[in-house]
Amino acid sequence: MKKSAAIAVLFLVAAIFLSLNVSIYALFTRRAVDEMTVEERKNAISLEDYLPFADGTRAVTVKSSLRFSDGDRLPVLDGASALYPIYASVAASVYPEGSVTFENGAFADGSAVQFRNTLRAYRAVADGDADIVFCAAPSKEQREYAASVGAELELIPIGREGFVFIVNENNPVNGLTAEQLRGIYTGKYKNWSELGGPDRMIDPKTRLAGSGSQTVMEHFMNGEPMITGRAFGFLGVSIGYSFRFYVEAVPREHTVKMLAVDGVSPTAENIKNGKYPLVTEFYAVCRKDNEDENVRRLLDWLLSDEGQELIEAVGYARIK
Repeated sequence: MKKSAAIAVLFLVAAIFLSLNVSIYALFTRRAVDEMTVEERKNAISLEDYLPFADGTRAVTVKSSLRFSDGDRLPVLDGASALYPIYASVAASVYPEGSVTFENGAFADGSAVQFRNTLRAYRAVADGDADIVFCAAPSKEQREYAASVGAELELIPIGREGFVFIVNENNPVNGLTAEQLRGIYTGKYKNWSELGGPDRMIDPKTRLAGSGSQTVMEHFMNGEPMITGRAFGFLGVSIGYSFRFYVEAVPREHTVKMLAVDGVSPTAENIKNGKYPLVTEFYAVCRKDNEDENVRRLLDWLLSDEGQELIEAVGYARIK
């Protein structure tokens, strides 16, 4: 075969291979990603379940020495999905009834409680559209955005939570070491059989950049690059990560279990007593130049015995 013909054959094979991969992506991979997004939305904490002042709400109310009235300027609260039960409970305990308006599945303009999730909540507090947001630590990009609009963020630790790894309940693996978990997400481990599991490919799931759990995961990886996907990974057995309360509070079609890390299970007690190794703080975040008196009163209250009692009653560990 002439050299030119051989090159033509190689180009043809490459084109077929590329076409095959594009087809696989269009038919399977992209669909799997889209369905995962829909699944995440479906599995989000229900806003209605914790709606302040609603009949049958799961929002916690505690006896509070701080009570705002109808005539007060009310700080606008916002934040992460996983922490929505906390700031909904803050409003239920401290704000006047009628200050939270909810219409057609969303908080109305002018409501003292909003829900933008971590990705947009940090932008909202930097822009002045929210006074206090309840989130995990901001990502580098979120800090840079705040700086770009001249906002210096003040992060006040108000509670602690466990960062957990989850697998399907039928996976025989019940625990891994921190190094094994990092090895999964760097690509060192490719098959569950390497870790005491079934002879199936490991399909590591990641979260959206800028989400609270993704920022914590990046810290956990200590700067090591994470694999962002694996060819035909949807045929394997997945592993993901989130926060303990979020996993326990949200009903799911498929039951998952949280893995022990370094031999310690992520129970509420092990998070409170510090035995579980992956405990992270979460914050009430405001602009440092926000001098609104009621913002400062509410932040002080969150660190008081009453505020810490509320955080613990919702299901998180107090900061003190």
